Amino acid sequence: MTVGSLESNRNISSTFLLSGIPGLEHMHIWISIPLCLIYLVSILGNCTILFIIKTEPSLHEPMYLFLSMLALTDLGLSLCTVPTVLGIFWIGARDIGHDACFAQLFFIHCLSFLESSVLLSMAFDRFVAICLPLHYASILTNTVIGRIGLVSLGRSVALIFPLPFMLKRFPYCGSPVLSHSYCLHQEVMKLACADIKANSIYGMFVIVSTVGIDSLLILFSYALILRTVLSIASKAERFKALNTCVSHICAVLLFYTPMIGLSVIHRFGKQAPHLVQVIMGFVYLLFPPLMNPIVYSVKTKQIRDLVLQKVTLAAK
Repeated sequence: MTVGSLESNRNISSTFLLSGIPGLEHMHIWISIPLCLIYLVSILGNCTILFIIKTEPSLHEPMYLFLSMLALTDLGLSLCTVPTVLGIFWIGARDIGHDACFAQLFFIHCLSFLESSVLLSMAFDRFVAICLPLHYASILTNTVIGRIGLVSLGRSVALIFPLPFMLKRFPYCGSPVLSHSYCLHQEVMKLACADIKANSIYGMFVIVSTVGIDSLLILFSYALILRTVLSIASKAERFKALNTCVSHICAVLLFYTPMIGLSVIHRFGKQAPHLVQVIMGFVYLLFPPLMNPIVYSVKTKQIRDLVLQKVTLAAK
């Protein structure tokens, strides 16, 4: 290696380069069309859920209040990635400053872990509704729901708040190219020209203490729910009880499956094709906000009926 190349590698980078879909750069403008539709449906869908729950007094119940938290979180996730994603696919704007990148990854990770907390809260709601129906109204009061929301938000902010500062202290040299169209902690830290052991350990601690614990508690809640449901004598009542959980189970699978897959690829799948990482990244951030409003609109009769009613009134 020449002296010139060594000096080049030591150059400190002031920006990162985001990536679109490798090998398909010439088709980015066409790929942006379905991406725009996904963002549009996600934003409109979650805004519709929030509007219906806010304006319909009969939906001011714990289950729907938690659903509004989920919709608000999904809306935030869509809005904090749309500028960089569409910027790349529309005009090829790949550069992003360090501070902007750190801010974006803070909101992405904070909202992702907040969504994990909300899904756990919704599992608790289903547990109380099915296993302790007589105490449902007294346990899940509006005050308790508000406190659950604040604790969930506080946990996410407290755990993610150190990450931008831990990344900001590093110098970044060499090729500052990121694999995705947005910033993630596990990717940015790999570009640092320094020892990232502390960041790696803290990142793993955050994942285990949020997604790890939340997923185990959700599984435990459903084990208790299943035990209660199987003790119900009537087959029709068993089906009715389980049917109230279908939407939540779908939301859990939509969220945890791509998140775990992406984390595994980043930490252990170094030989995985780059295209797989890119696709998993898009699935991780785009599909839950897109599918959650659709799932809840289709599977929840009250919301489905109100959506159809609003659409009918708007058409007249």
